[in-house]
Amino acid sequence: SSFGISGTNAHIILEQPPLAEVREERQERTPPWVPVLVTGHTPAALRAQAARLAELDGASVPDVAYALATTRSALEHRAVVVAA
Repeated sequence: SSFGISGTNAHIILEQPPLAEVREERQERTPPWVPVLVTGHTPAALRAQAARLAELDGASVPDVAYALATTRSALEHRAVVVAA
């Protein structure tokens, strides 16, 4: 044995934990309002971006807000619009 004179060894048995009960009743928690971030290189570009966003019909406001917050660059001129 390479453990020296004592020869101490240990054994452990691992198994998966029991499966957790899956709840089928899942509710999405969407706040009644969503902050929509609007940015532009200039004040005019900021207004133009806001106008384009106002023309979106049938779009999911939370989805648009998430996309704007995570995919657009934070440009010099910024505004936040609270939408529902």
